Amino acid sequence: MALTEIYQSILAFSWAFLVVLFAIPSIIYLAHVKNLLDVPNKRTVHSSLTPRLGGLAIFAGFMSALTIFGKFGDDGLAVQQILASTIILFFIGLKDDISPVSAFKKFFVQMLATCVVVFIGGVRITNFQGVLGLYHIDEGLSYAFTIFVIIGVTNAINLIDGLDGLAATLVSIIAGIFGFYFLHAGYPYGILAICLIGALVGFLRYNFYKATIFMGDTGSLLIGFIASILAIEFVEQRLTPDAPAVAIAVIIVPIVDTLRVFLMRALSGTSPFKPDRKHIHHRLIDLGLSQVMTVLTLALITLMFSCSAIYFSDKIGVNWLLLSVLGAAVFLSTMLEMLYNWKKN
Repeated sequence: MALTEIYQSILAFSWAFLVVLFAIPSIIYLAHVKNLLDVPNKRTVHSSLTPRLGGLAIFAGFMSALTIFGKFGDDGLAVQQILASTIILFFIGLKDDISPVSAFKKFFVQMLATCVVVFIGGVRITNFQGVLGLYHIDEGLSYAFTIFVIIGVTNAINLIDGLDGLAATLVSIIAGIFGFYFLHAGYPYGILAICLIGALVGFLRYNFYKATIFMGDTGSLLIGFIASILAIEFVEQRLTPDAPAVAIAVIIVPIVDTLRVFLMRALSGTSPFKPDRKHIHHRLIDLGLSQVMTVLTLALITLMFSCSAIYFSDKIGVNWLLLSVLGAAVFLSTMLEMLYNWKKN
């Protein structure tokens, strides 16, 4: 990585960080004046009225930094389309944080934003790189699978945002790992990751326990969307051997959490989309961990899975690595549920 790129990365991080750091106090004040506060309920872990417009600051920091330091044109790949898509997601997220929006409307807007980066920006997975014996895939399947991944990861990050600092911490780690490879390879999405990390680190100053502001859907949809694009480009550009398995290992916590919650809800006869306290972070809290320890535990699990997958990449084959990652995740998830049921009974 050239010296100029290092300076540019430092400036991009600092810009996003400082914008968020200085914007949050004003947003907190405005939220209290306008009574735009999150009311505690039986599912939440906070006990006081808390502003939920932190996504405004994350959006401002990320967007301004990327606009200044990001690469556009042919060398910028889909950065222009990503900016357009995040603006679309920003408005539906903001609307939902102020006045609830139906699930159908949110899904429609997510689909619109996703189609912009997939069909116009060209962000898509074209090769499974040997997963299940598959390599180059049909164009139609490529588009459909990419849309499924983006919407799936976006909503997985949105759903795991239920604890002070959790979503921001996990996505900072995710963006950090992918960003390292992008920057090392001189790939334009490295700056995208740096801008996101800077915004999230600034936000964590106010969001880590005990949070004085939440990111809301404005923030969680944005960071989930960017995380999904980073994962897809990491796989598509083959920045490490066995890239599909490594990418799944990096985002394993929100993905497994979403799948296990949907499965448990379906088995109990309730809607997979009905909110409850079955998420991984709820289980850890119920087992006696503090909010800080829960966040640190899930962050450590993310790092362990990521580092293990990176270490074993190109050693045991993509399918065995993927099976090992998923098997370990299912095992840990099952053990967590068994411990929870044992303590409850």
